[in-house]
Amino acid sequence: MRKAVVPTAGLGTRFLPAAKATPKEMLPVVDKPAIPYVVEEAAAAGLDDVLMVTGRHIEDHFDHAFELEQALAAKGDTVRLDAVREPARLASIHHIRQGDPLGLGHAVPCARHHVGDQPLAVLLGDDLIDPRETLLSRMLDVRDRRLGSVVALMEVPPEQIHLHGCAAVEPTGKEDVVRVTGLVEKPARQHAPSRYAAIGRYVLDPAVFPVRERIPPGRGGEIQLTDALQEPAAGGTVHGVVFKGLRHDTGDKAGYLRTVVRPACERPDLGPEFVAWLRGFLEELEGAHPGHRDVAARHAKAPAPGRGYAHAAL
Repeated sequence: MRKAVVPTAGLGTRFLPAAKATPKEMLPVVDKPAIPYVVEEAAAAGLDDVLMVTGRHIEDHFDHAFELEQALAAKGDTVRLDAVREPARLASIHHIRQGDPLGLGHAVPCARHHVGDQPLAVLLGDDLIDPRETLLSRMLDVRDRRLGSVVALMEVPPEQIHLHGCAAVEPTGKEDVVRVTGLVEKPARQHAPSRYAAIGRYVLDPAVFPVRERIPPGRGGEIQLTDALQEPAAGGTVHGVVFKGLRHDTGDKAGYLRTVVRPACERPDLGPEFVAWLRGFLEELEGAHPGHRDVAARHAKAPAPGRGYAHAAL
């Protein structure tokens, strides 16, 4: 298995007006857009053939920028020159236009002619998995052993389950592997079959494609990938890998800010100065204007995010 699909054609409405002209997957995580992190994850798992299902602007990042490269070469700036060239070296990158952004269940079949009858991995650009984790490799291993499709799952607090696709599961005897018996897209808390949320990593059997062609639009009028997985789940051919590692959620503004802060804190060229500034800023919040003290107090009382959610260790 060598092929991965990265859907990037969403409208990014939660990030307007920033996403009006720039896809949310191109918003920077420190000094690199989010999307190359996803391609690096695919390449690290051995998936070196990557198809981008795009709407706009993504292609340029993975192409050569001749004028910029020539200018950097003329200055002898080899560090930045290598950084600019690196995205084109990550994998064999292909692009296809989705056209209308009709949902994830519409974006993935756009790749059908590219992948043929092979299984494929799907990586969503607003879910960044820490590069020290091996989630995708584990999912590929489960696919090899059990066939069918594999979904990445993470246990979330009950008050957050309505933000995700939710899986009904039963045990398999393996601690990190469950059998998925059903999927519900963004259920109300009282109707959620579990606390296991589907996060943005899938390994799909090609049998999903003909199922997807038969299903109508679902929640929100979009074509949902979770709906296409319902039939194979009922047939016992969908499994879930329960992920307890570090995930950076860039799908909302607060998650995006946490995603930027943690890598900045961990970088040797930025971390010491940035962490010192953050400590000083928090002390300033705690001791300054009463309104600022209220903000700091709310953060102090908030439950610490689980390991599955990126946060800065200050």
